[in-house]
Amino acid sequence: MMMQQQQQQPPLQRHLHPQRSGVGGIAAAAAGAPPRRRCEGTAMGAITLDLRPGLGLGPFSLGMPIGDAFIQIEQQPSIYDVVHVKYLDEEPLKLDIVISFPDHGFHLRFDPWSQRLRLIEVYDIKRLQMRYATSLIGGPSMLATFVAVYALFGPTFPGIYDEDRGVYTLFYPGLSFAFPIPAQYSSCCHDGEVATELPLEFPDGTTPVTCRVSIYDNSSDSKVGVGSLMDKASAPLLPSGSLYMEELHVKVDQMVIHSASDPRPRTALCGDYFYNYYSRGLDILFDGQLRISNPIVDLQTHKIKKFVLHTNFPGHSDFNSYTKCNFVIYQPDVEGASQGENASKHCITPNTKWEQVKEILGDGGRAAIQTQGSMNNPFGSTFVYGYQNVAFEVMKNGFIATVTLFQS
Repeated sequence: MMMQQQQQQPPLQRHLHPQRSGVGGIAAAAAGAPPRRRCEGTAMGAITLDLRPGLGLGPFSLGMPIGDAFIQIEQQPSIYDVVHVKYLDEEPLKLDIVISFPDHGFHLRFDPWSQRLRLIEVYDIKRLQMRYATSLIGGPSMLATFVAVYALFGPTFPGIYDEDRGVYTLFYPGLSFAFPIPAQYSSCCHDGEVATELPLEFPDGTTPVTCRVSIYDNSSDSKVGVGSLMDKASAPLLPSGSLYMEELHVKVDQMVIHSASDPRPRTALCGDYFYNYYSRGLDILFDGQLRISNPIVDLQTHKIKKFVLHTNFPGHSDFNSYTKCNFVIYQPDVEGASQGENASKHCITPNTKWEQVKEILGDGGRAAIQTQGSMNNPFGSTFVYGYQNVAFEVMKNGFIATVTLFQS
């Protein structure tokens, strides 16, 4: 679609090699930086990460964009050398985008709409040791038992027992611990709020051992745990003045962009060039050609010729190169399209599917095939549909990958 070469710094990203989980059509990608030092699943010893209730775990902070998480992974390849990225290929906005560390027993859940970290779950406590203040919990040599949790974090209100799952969840601000309860001792709990605190030890002298730790933002006072309680976690509010996911409004019939179809004769002595704004999810193409029109020599105009807006959906070759651009494109020639209730009916956003785009703009005609210039692209080709002043690159699942704005 774009014939000009992008002049840009190589993005800080891991190459994603697609896998299939075999469950519900979820596509996974194992991220690996060659040379691979160790095979997945082989022992490397438990790592220790700082536990920050309500804030994060180790270098991963609640609310961080998914791109920032990948930067942390890249900076410590000897620790995070086996990484899985999981998402629902057919409907990427339906389920979380999950970055999983199977050798360390935890994963990061990102909201698929904002692509910000909403929940951290430690699902294998024996593989990860956590440091809280000056004390350690978890890992192969220090079980996260009910007694150990109480000793480290102190008393709290009675938790919730999920009778169907046989799991008792204990809550602290921004932190919860799930304990499987043997069937023979389930009588101490009932569905919903427990009548009394779960005893630190069962009659046989054993104590429950944590099966899952959840770290979440506690500003909404939600109790987050296993099962349906997991859905209550949300990313913290953005700080005042943050430009992340700021809406970019476009009316394609009012754009003022330098026309690429200049009628004057010219000789190109240098090429057009891109400015890449990765943190804003967009590229800008400038006119860098030197025009010679005898006997007058026109220097480069350096005017904008194109905008390229990126949605950063997983399943596209540019995933993790850009932050998601939160654009809003209004349907031309529709009165009141940018106001009130009509806005959602006549505008296109990163979350608009291709079928909806056609309802707004009409049939885009026959698509051009884009292969990203590489036969090794694991995600396959995409389709490019052109309209006046705008072109859409669409993935096979019907979601928009990029939008290119230009002057016809």
